[in-house]
Amino acid sequence: MSAFSIEGLVGGYGAADHVVKGVDLQAAPGELVCIIGPNGAGKSTVLKLAAGLLSPKAGRVTVGETAIANASPQAVLAAGFVLVPQEKNVFGGLSVEENLAMGTHMRPALFKARRDAVFDRLPLLAARRRQLGKTLSGGQRQLLAMGIALMAEPKVLALDEPTAGLSPVAADGLFATIRGLASGDVAVVMVEQNALEALTIADRAYVLVDGRVAREGRASDIAADDDIRRLFLGGRKAA
Repeated sequence: MSAFSIEGLVGGYGAADHVVKGVDLQAAPGELVCIIGPNGAGKSTVLKLAAGLLSPKAGRVTVGETAIANASPQAVLAAGFVLVPQEKNVFGGLSVEENLAMGTHMRPALFKARRDAVFDRLPLLAARRRQLGKTLSGGQRQLLAMGIALMAEPKVLALDEPTAGLSPVAADGLFATIRGLASGDVAVVMVEQNALEALTIADRAYVLVDGRVAREGRASDIAADDDIRRLFLGGRKAA
């Protein structure tokens, strides 16, 4: 059974602006799926359309058996789809623990148990629980943003460019953490510009070009494809 499914998704930022032009995509429980492609291909727009931040012009988006296309962001969250945006994803003036509390602000009775579960999965946050969000490094802020999302106990965790602006060392550490988040009933769908690094940790991948899926399949197969490597590595072939 698919945790997350997109069929024929069309949409963009205006009535006549179709950045996404009929995308199909699926992610199973416990699976890490990455979406790669050149700038302007529509990768982040797919996630925004699914999350209810933009209104699809056509298509179907489901979490399990629940249809969420054109649903409100609140209904999308209730269905189990949580998007971690690339920027402005933590509260700088709040502590790590207070940031996590925002993830259960509608159901505060669940805070302690869910906080403890997040601390178990992301122990760095426990060590910095009283530190203000604005004092964290870029990689630590991304961990905190993912922690806030996990407080909602999502079925689908969507990550938009999680390693943007990070050093290679910080990005490698974050990729290792992301790999561990795709487990059990949770599917992770990640848009990422560090394409080849993302392919090394993903189970499957979709390559978007001009708003359409140009390739899909096992991440290892796509990573070994010389055409893909030319696109992202300027002509370097697989070893």
